[in-house]
Amino acid sequence: MIELTVDNFAAEVTEQAKPVLVDWWGETCENCLALMPDVEELYAQYGDKIRFTKFNTSQKKVRRFCIQHKILGLPVISIYQNGEKVDEVAKDDCTKESIEEMIQKYI
Repeated sequence: MIELTVDNFAAEVTEQAKPVLVDWWGETCENCLALMPDVEELYAQYGDKIRFTKFNTSQKKVRRFCIQHKILGLPVISIYQNGEKVDEVAKDDCTKESIEEMIQKYI
């Protein structure tokens, strides 16, 4: 799974031909940390069909960047395709089942 930063986001996400999943998470977000093993399992299952990345929102100076991507709460799992966000699940809807359902729409 690719670790994203503000500097590599465009190259790793918006400039990719195949769909990209972005796991937006934070170091103090308990729900994010609890969800990580599920996302890792989905990566093992679907990593050859969809590009998996994660963005730590606890990095310095990323608040404005997150707001630009409409990340206003955590956890959020987004799908980007052809440079645009096309789908996402957020907060209480972030379950392994809902993420897998979303992935299957884009593979």
